[in-house]
Amino acid sequence: MTVDLNHVDTGGEGIPLVVIHGLLGSADNWRSHVKQWQQRCRVVAVDLRNHGRSPHADGMSYAAMAADLEALLDRLGIERAHLLGHSMGGKVAISVARLHPQRVASLIIADIAPQAYGHDHDAVFAGLRRVEQGQPGNRREADALLAEHVEERAVRLFLATNLERDDDGILRLRIGLDEIEGDYDAIMQAPAGEGSYDGPVLVLRGDRSPYVTDAMLPRLHQVLPQAQLVALENAGHWLHAEQPEAFQTAVNDFLGSLEA
Repeated sequence: MTVDLNHVDTGGEGIPLVVIHGLLGSADNWRSHVKQWQQRCRVVAVDLRNHGRSPHADGMSYAAMAADLEALLDRLGIERAHLLGHSMGGKVAISVARLHPQRVASLIIADIAPQAYGHDHDAVFAGLRRVEQGQPGNRREADALLAEHVEERAVRLFLATNLERDDDGILRLRIGLDEIEGDYDAIMQAPAGEGSYDGPVLVLRGDRSPYVTDAMLPRLHQVLPQAQLVALENAGHWLHAEQPEAFQTAVNDFLGSLEA
């Protein structure tokens, strides 16, 4: 059964750009980018299941998340869209392109390859569980709890975007942490579907990120044979936040080339 995804829809003409966040992210993380892109086209930014303001549901397979996204496109009357996905969201985008290529005008994949990855979020999950247990009353307290397990302040600030204050003044996680952690193995797998997507593709990677290495490129080009690869300088995995102007320029240039 699909989940009715929460989303932001700017409205507008032409083929929409659908923005899909990564693991533990949300549409809120993309607000500044959406403001820029809505000047050129309709933009739809989504919250995947168990993320942001979308409902919580068991199962984090890419087939399930792709079905959620397709159901949203149906509700919005969108036949074809440019799909932009970061990390886990990139795998969702690739899954839709492999399963239903007629729905995809192009792919923009940010710092992920179409393959399985190892488990490396144990500290993050431990930090989020500590916040659950600690019931912080303010963001300073929440950061201190996260810091018991997560050293990098930038990562803690990102994780803190998932906190909302309840009626008792306690900061609580809005994500479905039980569901995400319970099916974490599925998140680490390759995208759903078989074969390749032969449409236009832009792959952006951070030059300081380990997520898209040169060793992964043969598999990437096997699944995405038309992929244009662009490395953003001085960027890690959160390249859209670390180098926002370069990220914007790359995306705009790519979309502009499709309109020419």
